[in-house]
Amino acid sequence: MGITVELVGEGSQEVDLDGGCYADLLAPFDVSKHEVSILVDGTPVPEDQSIEGDIEHVRVVRLIKGG
Repeated sequence: MGITVELVGEGSQEVDLDGGCYADLLAPFDVSKHEVSILVDGTPVPEDQSIEGDIEHVRVVRLIKGG
């Protein structure tokens, strides 16, 4: 199953994945699941949720940290 993963502002990658969870889609990018939100159809999904259905595209947004 190929899913297009868009890291907003940094590009997209096609990820081939059979089963797994949304956090597995982050492998091509240099990000931790703790520093991003994963969106499917504009709705955030838990990174440990299993990927089900015909998902073709997800957006990954870096979270802003302040200090």
